[in-house]
Amino acid sequence: MHRIISLSILALLTTIAACSREEEAKPSASETTESSVMADQSAAGNSADAAAATISADYMRGIVVEISDDSYEGRGPGSRGDEKTRLWLAEQFESMGLEPGAGDGSWQQQFELVGVHATQPDTLTFEGQGKSLTLKQGEQVVVSSGVQSERAAIHDAELVFVGYGIQAPEYGWDDYKDVDVSGKVVVLMNNDPDWDDDLFAGETRLWYGRWDYKYLTAAQQGAIGALIIHTQQSAGYPYHVVQKGWTGKSFQLPATGDEARSQVVGWLTEDASRELMSMAGFDLDELREAAYNRDFESVPLGITVSIEMDVHIDRAQSANVLALLPGSDPQLKDEVVIYTAHHDHLGMGTPDENGDGIYNGAMDNATGVAQIMAIAKAMKAMPEAPRRSVLFALVGAEEQGLLGSQWYVENPTFAPGKIAANLNYDGGNLWGHTHDVTYIGLGKSSIDQVMIAVAKEQGRVVKPDQFADLGLFYRSDQFNFAKIGVPAMYLKTGTDFIDRPPEWGREQQDQYRNVHYHQTSDEYDPNWNFDGMVQDAKLGFWTGLAIANADEMPTWNPGDEFEAARLEALSAVEE
Repeated sequence: MHRIISLSILALLTTIAACSREEEAKPSASETTESSVMADQSAAGNSADAAAATISADYMRGIVVEISDDSYEGRGPGSRGDEKTRLWLAEQFESMGLEPGAGDGSWQQQFELVGVHATQPDTLTFEGQGKSLTLKQGEQVVVSSGVQSERAAIHDAELVFVGYGIQAPEYGWDDYKDVDVSGKVVVLMNNDPDWDDDLFAGETRLWYGRWDYKYLTAAQQGAIGALIIHTQQSAGYPYHVVQKGWTGKSFQLPATGDEARSQVVGWLTEDASRELMSMAGFDLDELREAAYNRDFESVPLGITVSIEMDVHIDRAQSANVLALLPGSDPQLKDEVVIYTAHHDHLGMGTPDENGDGIYNGAMDNATGVAQIMAIAKAMKAMPEAPRRSVLFALVGAEEQGLLGSQWYVENPTFAPGKIAANLNYDGGNLWGHTHDVTYIGLGKSSIDQVMIAVAKEQGRVVKPDQFADLGLFYRSDQFNFAKIGVPAMYLKTGTDFIDRPPEWGREQQDQYRNVHYHQTSDEYDPNWNFDGMVQDAKLGFWTGLAIANADEMPTWNPGDEFEAARLEALSAVEE
């Protein structure tokens, strides 16, 4: 029988939360038959409240200051800064009294990374229609190797505009219908159709709108190359993020023999795309308009391109840092609640105008690490562990494409059907108390009930993704857990700040994303206010505790895109 969440979890949660208030209701004479149960729950509530009180601004500030320091060299995967980070985090977990969680007596779940460093051409020339167009690498186009081999090459490959490059039978959508793109280079729009709530979830970006989906699908269709048209609106970040992220060495998990891969992947600026379409005799806006419906048919552009790149391949090691709090219930301790945050960032690169070449990653994601470690400390402070086990997973190589969490779900220490839930932190609130909190994944699983109830006890409301067009559910580590069926969510900063104008919170987050995201300026600032991080860490603590102590595990809501994977995972452990 598949487990479903019941109201008992909310009853437990309400009892625990009530115990954290200054004034507690006393039982009447008519309630004496429940007195022993209530006494036990009251004691548990008092213990949990004391544990939650260990989550402090000073503790989390210390962690952010430590691992975003220049001495950690930006925590780039496979670097000495990465190794230093992992050792330091393991030491902190050990000092808390937690157990190594890698399954072999180790704190670190090691995985191999393949470093791919293409010698990118200075320019790229397109030929056709009796014309040629030369674009500058970095400035107008960014191309890199899509293969793990010493050479990536395309010779006189034809370009085909394939709209969004989406195949979604559940929406009756196929941009590749009636076209063979084998050996060709596809040019794609970013995002997914966003003008109808009943079509691709409207403004909420799905995985179909993400670059990794588009490259994967193009390769599966036989495309030898794939170029995505960048706009800030469709990508959710400025072009400089592309310039940084797709230049120099990138890391991947080792390729398997059955993976489809294009030789070359890359990006075009909107202006360069407009020039390219004009050269082919088309108007970019008209092509976009044509792609806004199911009847769209891919458009051969009559233009060819040749690209050759030498590729340097090397290998490195990184690891997920795993710490375990074994459960106290003999029947439930083989089930687990997993908290995640990624410990890596971008490492070191070309110095900026101030001579700073260290991408410290203070917000992204030293703050997430700090919140997970504060929750771990609080969980360990409980006199008795929760009924289910709790795993604190600080995963690596997230910035390279969620690689550490991918490795974990492919090599889990608990069977997917035994993982009750995943609560992920990527970034933190550094601007103060909020009336709200952003829940990435709201409406997808029964975790909703728990988090809404906890937030209410905090005097806050839970809101869905307030930047829904960014597709955040598919951009952080909870996505990999969802893909194996685990009910998962991602906690983000609210936007309704106490004693601030209505738009102030959104403005702060936009300013960070546009100026500091994936830049050397993402450094610790002594003026940061950690009070909001305390709120959010406590929210995650209470939510995870309630799930760990509940009789039943959470489920995806009926019809959710990940429900089938969950049912399969549950069936596997029941056999």
